[in-house]
Amino acid sequence: MMITFISDLHISESQPEIARQFIDFLENSTKETDVLYILGDLFEYWIGDDDPNPYYKETLLALDNYTSSGIPTYFMHGNRDFLIGDIFAKKTGIKILKDPSIIKINDEKIMISHGDIFCTDDREYQITRKLTRDPEWQNMMLRKSIAERINFAQESRDKSKDHTKYLDENITDVNQDEINKTFQKNNITKLIHGHTHKPAIHDTLINDIPHQRFVLGDWYEQGSILNWDQSGPNLVTLNRP
Repeated sequence: MMITFISDLHISESQPEIARQFIDFLENSTKETDVLYILGDLFEYWIGDDDPNPYYKETLLALDNYTSSGIPTYFMHGNRDFLIGDIFAKKTGIKILKDPSIIKINDEKIMISHGDIFCTDDREYQITRKLTRDPEWQNMMLRKSIAERINFAQESRDKSKDHTKYLDENITDVNQDEINKTFQKNNITKLIHGHTHKPAIHDTLINDIPHQRFVLGDWYEQGSILNWDQSGPNLVTLNRP
């Protein structure tokens, strides 16, 4: 069985090549992938399932075709698409998971997450994250007009860029102590996440026991996937078609 993980595609009208590569990936992976996990930030921003923007129609249709072929597809909210809801899930056939979640691969427990929960050094970001994940706040936002939500998303994106522009990379990256605590608290030795846009495999020893953290890359310049089969994990870069 081949299990595939992706995250941080940031699909948007401003970079149509990302959506094209994602659709191409879906069309060509049906013979290889048995299960697909999308670990957040599929879109640059998502203002709600009632968004009438026709640009996303092709992506949603491709996902629906993919899941209809019999491939279980799971989605986890990121910091850009936390308003994806049940209507989106029904249209595409995906199943929404909590962040973080624990799955089993080859009888081993593995945690999956978008990854932003581990960036605890960026306290301002964590305050914003807590607010935007609050169901009451989300219901309030979804009652606003489409135009108001688009404006909010664009302003939030600009504020985020300004916030991170002068921050040290260590602050916006994951906190290693938080990672170690997560390993020990959940009795796991492997963790898969995205968010930081720094694809890599990190090996560390905790109490003399090997632990691994697999970080997915973004899709701004190329694709990034983690394939996991009986032989183990393989982090792969996908060139643009």
